Amino acid sequence: MITFMIILFVAGYLMIALEHVFNINKATFALMMCGILWAAYSLCSHDPNLSEEMIVALGDTCEIVVFLIGAMTIVELIDRYGGFNIIVRHIHAKNKRGLMWVLAFVAFFLSSILDNMTTTIIMVMMLRRMISDQKERWMFACVVVLAANSGGAWSPIGDITTIMLWMKNYVSSSDLIINLIVPSLVSVVIPTFIATRYVKSEPVEELNSRDQRVGYVLSHHHRRLSVLILICGVAGLLFVPVFKTVTHLPPYMGILLSLGALWLLTELIVRRYRLDGKIEGRISQVVRHIDMSTILFFLGILLSVSALQQAGILNHLAHALNESIHEPYTINAIIGVLSSIVDNVPLVAACMNMYPVMTDQMIAASADPTYAAFFVEDGLFWHLLTFCAGVGGSLLIIGSAAGVVAMGIEKIPFLWYAKRITWLAFLGYLAGIGCIWVETLFLSI
Repeated sequence: MITFMIILFVAGYLMIALEHVFNINKATFALMMCGILWAAYSLCSHDPNLSEEMIVALGDTCEIVVFLIGAMTIVELIDRYGGFNIIVRHIHAKNKRGLMWVLAFVAFFLSSILDNMTTTIIMVMMLRRMISDQKERWMFACVVVLAANSGGAWSPIGDITTIMLWMKNYVSSSDLIINLIVPSLVSVVIPTFIATRYVKSEPVEELNSRDQRVGYVLSHHHRRLSVLILICGVAGLLFVPVFKTVTHLPPYMGILLSLGALWLLTELIVRRYRLDGKIEGRISQVVRHIDMSTILFFLGILLSVSALQQAGILNHLAHALNESIHEPYTINAIIGVLSSIVDNVPLVAACMNMYPVMTDQMIAASADPTYAAFFVEDGLFWHLLTFCAGVGGSLLIIGSAAGVVAMGIEKIPFLWYAKRITWLAFLGYLAGIGCIWVETLFLSI
C-alpha cells in the first residue's frame, strides 16, 4: 500500500508540475489524486476510525479553504471597484531603472497584504500600460515575480504557505514579520540590483490609457468610491491578524467578519450610486469571478497530503531526514529548491505533518534536545521553512503561482527565464538564508 501511494503521489506531482505542458488545470490532477489516495488507504488499511480521521482532515483543510475564499473575494472586490488603478496612477520614476526598483518594492509590500498570485496579476497587467517592448517587459515581470514571492514569505497573510503555518500556530504573526522581513527584502534587493543592469536608463514611457476594464473606467468617474473600497478592503485583510491575536479564534472567522462588513458596505454603495446596471458591485456578484480552480487545487492537494499522513508515510520520511541530514538549514534549503519544481503547498503541508510543534516536555524527552528545540512554535525550522518554500519557488518560472501567472499573461518562455532569471533568484535565495543565519547567530532574534 505504502509503495503504491508514494508512486501515485509522485505521479500526481509530476502531472501538476507539467500543467503548462498538458494544458490541463492542475486542480484536475489534485482532486483525482486526493480521491485515489484515500480510496487506496481505505481498501488496504481497514482502519475502523477512518470516517473520524477523514472528518478531522477535511475540517483542517476547510479552515484554509474558507479563508482563501474570503480573501480572494475581497481582492476581486477591490479590483472591480478600481482600487488598484489608484495605486497605478501614483507610481512615478525618472527612468526605467528607477521604475524597476519602484515596482519591485510595490510588489514586495503589496504581496504581504494580498497574495503573490494576485499581486503579480495586478502588476503585470499594469506593466502593459507602462512598457511597450515585450522582452523588456519580460524582465520587469520577472522582477515582479521575485518580489511578490519574497514579499509573501514574511507576512502571515502573504502566501498560502504562511497562512497554513500561521493558522495552525506553527508561527505567530509578530515573530514571523520580525524574523523574516529583512531576509525577504535581501532576497529581492540583490536580484533587482543585477536586473537593472539589463534595462536601459531611459525615460519612462507615457501610460497607455486604453484599458477598458470596469474598475479602470469606474476609478475615473468615481475616484472617491475607488479609494474607499481600496482602504476598506485592505483594512479588512489587515484586521484578520489583529482579530486572531485578540480573540484567539481561527483566522477564517476574522476574514468572514471582514467579508460580511464589506458586503454590507457594497450593498449600500450600489443603492446609493445606482450601480446595478454599470458594475457587478455586490459581493454576491463578485464571488462568481474568484478563481475557484485554485481553491479546488488547494482542497485536493491538502487532502492528498493528509492521506499520506494517515498512512504513516510522512512520519517515516521525517525520521529518514533526521537520521541522514539532521540539520535545519540543509533540510529547508533542499525543500526550497524542490518548491521550484513542484508546488510549495504540498511540501509545506507535508512538513507540518512530518514535524510536530515541540513543547518543553517533548524537548526534555527527546534524544537530541538541541535539535528538537528548532521545532518549537516560532522556532528556527518553521521560519526557515516559510522563507525557503516561498522564495525558493522563484528559481523556476513554474515554481510558484506568481511565476505561472506571469508566464501565462506575458508568454514568457521557460528557458528564457531559466537562462536569465534563475541564477539571480538563486543568489537572492542564498543571501536570504545567510541573513537568517546571521540573525540567529549574532542577533539572537
